[in-house]
Amino acid sequence: MVSTSSSMCLDQRSSSGRPLATKQPVQNACTVLGCRTSGLTSNDFGKLHAGNLRILRNLILQDGTEFTKVWTKSSKSLISYESGRIYFENYRNCYSSLTAEPQVLYELPRRSKAEKIEDSLLCQCPLEKVLSQASQQKPFLLALTANNWLYCLSADTGETLQKVYLSSHFKFRSLDWDISQETFYVKSVHRKQTAIARQVFGKSVVDVLLSQGVLAVSHSSKCVKLYSLEYIVKKFRTTELVLGQQCDLYGAKGTVGEVPYGIPVNIQIKECPPVLFEMSYLDNGIQIGGHPWHYIYTPNHKKHKGTHHICSIRDGTLAKNGVQDMKCDSLEADWIFFHPDDSGRIIHAGPSTINVLKIIEGKEVDTNYEVIHDFSIITSRDRSATSKVTVTSSGRTVKRRFQQLDDDPEQETFKMAKYEDELDLLAIVDVSPTAEDVGQASVRLYDNKSGGLMKRITLNEPWDVTYSHEVYLDRDTVIHIEQERNNSFCCHVYKMNRKSS
Repeated sequence: MVSTSSSMCLDQRSSSGRPLATKQPVQNACTVLGCRTSGLTSNDFGKLHAGNLRILRNLILQDGTEFTKVWTKSSKSLISYESGRIYFENYRNCYSSLTAEPQVLYELPRRSKAEKIEDSLLCQCPLEKVLSQASQQKPFLLALTANNWLYCLSADTGETLQKVYLSSHFKFRSLDWDISQETFYVKSVHRKQTAIARQVFGKSVVDVLLSQGVLAVSHSSKCVKLYSLEYIVKKFRTTELVLGQQCDLYGAKGTVGEVPYGIPVNIQIKECPPVLFEMSYLDNGIQIGGHPWHYIYTPNHKKHKGTHHICSIRDGTLAKNGVQDMKCDSLEADWIFFHPDDSGRIIHAGPSTINVLKIIEGKEVDTNYEVIHDFSIITSRDRSATSKVTVTSSGRTVKRRFQQLDDDPEQETFKMAKYEDELDLLAIVDVSPTAEDVGQASVRLYDNKSGGLMKRITLNEPWDVTYSHEVYLDRDTVIHIEQERNNSFCCHVYKMNRKSS
């Protein structure tokens, strides 16, 4: 698996909010809201929006502000969340989390098993762009069904705006972004390759994906190769297709996007395109990002297991201090990714430590680039408790017969690290043990620039480490979605609340 950016359940409705600069005058809410009625131009909207977010950030971080649970709902199927919308029953029921308590936006009719929604993408027009039709400014949901239909649904009402039939020859299973909010792709399940496909890409292909105009092909040998999608389209596309128009391709006639014709294959790759980048890896694939461009991977040898190597994509040179090793002894591996705030930094997270790293130009003559420490976030553990030898009150020395894991539930442990782009805050989820043998989770808010702890939000419900969890911070709302013991799911919603003086 390869990614050219790290996506962490981000809200993509706007650009990142920035902390209040010390030299700028503080504007109160009345001043900013008053500007709305004074006839602002479209160029002023971004400034107004950023000003509103600075005010919201300051309110959230004040001592008199707390987060209170306002709503809980269970479901027998998966629950998902994105940009102020909570989806239940395979996207059939949608609730808005933007109100004081979540409210129903729409409920779609029940579908047969063949018509159930397999995957979806929420599409939203960027705030800085004005489209020709007002209806195009509204968000919509792209929904892929089990019987190969792609629906465009109103994100607010569930109304079907458009539908496209994909194919009767392939089984499509997933949707994803090539370029976020601009270009998306639909991917089919893996099937036996044709002789031409084996000749072009090799018979060991196990997966492909698109990202930022790059086609990434993964092989069973744990090797990935990158190709230019633009090059492939220009060289190998046989004809251009338009939805709703008649087409005669390879002797078959029909309407593009309608049953039974669907969207025919119009790219025939007969020779291997130029390889832009090729690398073998051990675990977790390869990530590309940073300023300037670097990639993170684990070399394909067991002696490198647990390490992450940061190399220049230009010539593959390992950066100085480019081998990052958390040296953690835990059931779950540490995780590393390029910071989604476009700063080019790297976040390396483990059970007890989160390091934020920077790539800079090397200070030495023979060093092109260097990885340096920006700041670290550390759990509040009793470090003496991890000692292998303890002394009792009577003075007797006792040696432990086992090594306690770094992510042992009896210790405070980091579980997630996410970025709220509009508030420019890092949200870190930690879980601490309690006397009832269940975990107590909290969401810590850190300043994204300095790493300073700004606020801590306690989640009321117990956290069972044996089941899956997802936590989202979206402006003034915290969403916690958890799997429960009976294989059902539950969604908890917290809202910002100002204490009365």
